Amino acid sequence: MSETRASGRGGGGIRLSPTSYVVLGMIALRGPSTPYDLKRGVAHSVGYFWNFPHAQLYSEPDRLAALGLLELSTEDAGRRRKTYSLTEEGRRTLRTWLASPTEEHFEMRDIAELKLFFNEAGDPGDVSALARDQIRQHEDRIAVYEDMKERFGGDESLRPRMLTLELGLEMEHAALRFWTALKEGDLSSLAEGRRRLAPPAPDA
Repeated sequence: MSETRASGRGGGGIRLSPTSYVVLGMIALRGPSTPYDLKRGVAHSVGYFWNFPHAQLYSEPDRLAALGLLELSTEDAGRRRKTYSLTEEGRRTLRTWLASPTEEHFEMRDIAELKLFFNEAGDPGDVSALARDQIRQHEDRIAVYEDMKERFGGDESLRPRMLTLELGLEMEHAALRFWTALKEGDLSSLAEGRRRLAPPAPDA
């Protein structure tokens, strides 16, 4: 996902990155938050599908506060923790981004897929070992997602967030089907499954 421009203080254009919107979105959902709150929140939510250096969660809020998108409150004593809340301008910026067209195709930065592409340069047994590892990893992640669905799926207030969980489950099951078929030497079954799901051709 590329950077976008939004209106800042004084009407000038400002650059906002995906991390900017992660910070704005997490505070919109969680309410006033410290950087540590953001780190914990990301680790249990968007961190499952959007990977970035979490150190940015300690620097980006200050930048957004300087732009007028967040309001900063600092403790007078003790640890002098910083707490950030969403301003009206920040909320408008987030809502504008959410409503904007999403033309980028989804990103896949998968080490396993990278290794699979170069497999002919390795040993014949590497692909089988890779498939076994990926089957285990996708089974483990599916179990994590199913547990989250079981624990939080009945909470009506969290229903909008369950949409992302359902997408995650679909993607994990698709990956599991691929690696299982590869391990069993049955990739043709995947093609057959796609043919069955394909919409009928329009009448000539």
